[in-house]
Amino acid sequence: MTDATGVLIVAAQRERRRRLFDALDGHGGFAILSARDTAQADALLSEEPSITLAVVLFEGDTGDARACCELLRSISSYARVPILAVLGDDEILGQAGLPDFVADWMHVANVPRELVPRALKVIGAPVTASAAGVGRDYRFAFDRASGDWCLARADNMRIVDAGASFLDRWGGSETDLVGRPLQEIFRLRDVPSGTLPTSEWQATACTWRHADGSLEAGELDVRRIVHGGERMLAIAFRGDRRYACASRALSMLAAIQACPSDDEGIAQTAAMVADALELDFVEVWAALPEEDTSPQLLTRVWHGDTVVAWPDAAAQPLLLLALGGEAAVDLSDAARLAPADPLIGLLGLHAFAGLPLIDERQVVLGAFLAGKRGLPTESRVLEPALRAAASRFAAALELRRAREQGRAKGLLDALTGLPNRLLFNDRLDTTIREAQRTGECFAVLFVDLDRFKSINDSLGHSIGDQVLTAVARRLRASVRASDTVARYAGDEFTLILRHIIKRDDVLRIAEKIVQVMEGPLSLDDGSELQITISIGVSFFPDDATDGEHLLRHADEAMYGAKSLGRNNFQIYAQNSDLSQQQHVALKAKLRHAERNNELRVFYQPQVDAVTEDIVGMEALVRWEHPELGTISPAFFIPLAEASGLIVSIGEWVLRTACAQAHVWERMFGLKLRLGVNLSAVQLMQQNLVSMVANALNDTGLDPSCLELEVTESISVKTVPNLVENLDALHALGCRIAIDDFGTGAASLDYLRRLPADRIKIDQSFVRNIGVDPDDEAIVRATIEMAHRLKRGVVAEGVEIEQHLEFLRANGCDELQGYLFCRPLPQATFEKLLAERERVLLSGLSPVGSA
Repeated sequence: MTDATGVLIVAAQRERRRRLFDALDGHGGFAILSARDTAQADALLSEEPSITLAVVLFEGDTGDARACCELLRSISSYARVPILAVLGDDEILGQAGLPDFVADWMHVANVPRELVPRALKVIGAPVTASAAGVGRDYRFAFDRASGDWCLARADNMRIVDAGASFLDRWGGSETDLVGRPLQEIFRLRDVPSGTLPTSEWQATACTWRHADGSLEAGELDVRRIVHGGERMLAIAFRGDRRYACASRALSMLAAIQACPSDDEGIAQTAAMVADALELDFVEVWAALPEEDTSPQLLTRVWHGDTVVAWPDAAAQPLLLLALGGEAAVDLSDAARLAPADPLIGLLGLHAFAGLPLIDERQVVLGAFLAGKRGLPTESRVLEPALRAAASRFAAALELRRAREQGRAKGLLDALTGLPNRLLFNDRLDTTIREAQRTGECFAVLFVDLDRFKSINDSLGHSIGDQVLTAVARRLRASVRASDTVARYAGDEFTLILRHIIKRDDVLRIAEKIVQVMEGPLSLDDGSELQITISIGVSFFPDDATDGEHLLRHADEAMYGAKSLGRNNFQIYAQNSDLSQQQHVALKAKLRHAERNNELRVFYQPQVDAVTEDIVGMEALVRWEHPELGTISPAFFIPLAEASGLIVSIGEWVLRTACAQAHVWERMFGLKLRLGVNLSAVQLMQQNLVSMVANALNDTGLDPSCLELEVTESISVKTVPNLVENLDALHALGCRIAIDDFGTGAASLDYLRRLPADRIKIDQSFVRNIGVDPDDEAIVRATIEMAHRLKRGVVAEGVEIEQHLEFLRANGCDELQGYLFCRPLPQATFEKLLAERERVLLSGLSPVGSA
């Protein structure tokens, strides 16, 4: 080419645009225009530049990329400009998802090697030997970053080509592989020996026989393509070890939330992240914006086998980039970053991430660097896990900064680093004012160490100080970053738990704190000490509307806990004797509730996150007492469980809901999924499976329409036959869902051991979207991990548009909450379904009909 060829690059991510620009600019024969979106591209094209080629990035949400292609086709002078599509590395080989007028496509990972020759080919320019990167058009699809791929003829299913990663995994040469039948390499499970699918298959369980005869379990994707006029099969293999990566990452996200936020806790968290994600290199740096000092290295993990002469912070450009607020992430070809930062080459990293640590005010507090010398098993799992870890480090640095500022102002306790009484009272007053404005509920906890005076008297004040420091650390690790923990006086601590949805959430936290404190405390001299605490709880606004009375009531409840033997928690009650009498009286009334027809089943719809159409419903029991009115389930369900009445009530709810669901199925033909909760007491019943089977037979409901929900707080240890019962229910055809996911300590154990089809993210996390970045990171990572483990995801407690937008953007499958509909009685829910049918029959979309 004698004249420069005009090329328009459109890519939303700045780093991607730069990568495309650098590849084309290195050739020297292109005049390049760069746009981040359709609007900017439209502005550039309005000046009528000479454009011969458009390079458009299709990655993530491809809506804007498609809009840009349509824009080019709508402008007469650019209607015939060829479009080269660049796909994200996780996209599967195939052009089915691209607009028909896209001339060619490739993957991001192959941009340095393939972009120039493909661009020249598309515009019809000669491809020189220096520009050509490969010999066959489809070869770029078999790069290491694109997975383990091979290509076979469709007529005889013999292999004609394979990628480098495929050959590495197989363990033999390309000469030995080409010409082999696919049946010699792959055996599909549950399929007769020697056969392979004749149509497109996805995620098909298989076994791979390697060149040395060893076997590996995994999954197979089979896609049909046409190449050179011949029908071909494109085969992709994923080993089961990729799911192990997802499990480890999910386990890490749960575990790091319990790590302290001090320097020791940051080091502990970094070690856990490196271990869970199989990283060779991790660094966490702090750089307080108000201090004119060099960045401070807080912790470093290096699993390499060489001694490294670590460069200063000033000699690490990628570190400085992260400290400036810019992220640098390349998990497939980090070697390209080596010219920019010698540390990459020094450590021999193939995957690298440099992430800024930013607080809620968008102030950069430090940087998180991570790297791996080999290619990561699953980059789609790795990147969100790293970003979630970065969020945790950012929260720790924000707290660290607040401590330093507080110490300087005399607002923090010198021993524990927690807020002192002065700062706590100020935060309590602020929380009350905000709650009065927003209608929020919150709880105040008063914590007192049991027999602390005897520790000081017998072991000395230095041991007492160690105990107080340990208690402070355990308290801080037991609550969220948005909660307040303070040392009020002596051995007394106070907490503010904000954004409370229901009292049960606070009770779970209080119980958790009591259990955490029971663990042996290691002292500096190597000995161990057992400590316990008593906790009192009061609620705003139920127990008081001012700080003084909230604290006084929590203090009274704490002494009530001590009077009951210590090592427990109590909720404030104006008259504890009267409260006990009320419990006894209600328990007696509950025994007659079912017989007196006082129980009702309400239904709350579950909607598709994209269409917002109703796809399921959860059955919820309500008690309408003729004299006392509606009694909260949070109050009477624990009574029912404690008295054993939950067994008969649970069976009544199941039969009533199944019968009603069958009626609606005949009326509307929807086959809505019906969710029914099972309590721990029910799960311990020997006849549970037969009871469910009889209910389905008697009501006529298809078992596939019934989803039985098991709360995550139920322990496999306390319910010995839990797995067997759920396996048997699954065998009946019922679905299994894990309710309140994320609130217990058994998340991964449940996913691994139970036949769960779906998880329901607990509303305490969902309702903190837009409030607590840690909870947002947990929700985002939970959705990603659940999908990698092939579980559906339902988010509970969706109440505002911000929740909806966040969950939809992060790929949540279904939603449930007051934003769409409150729980409705049977007659009202039936009207809702009838209205939905009317809307559909009128030709309108059901979106938003819930």
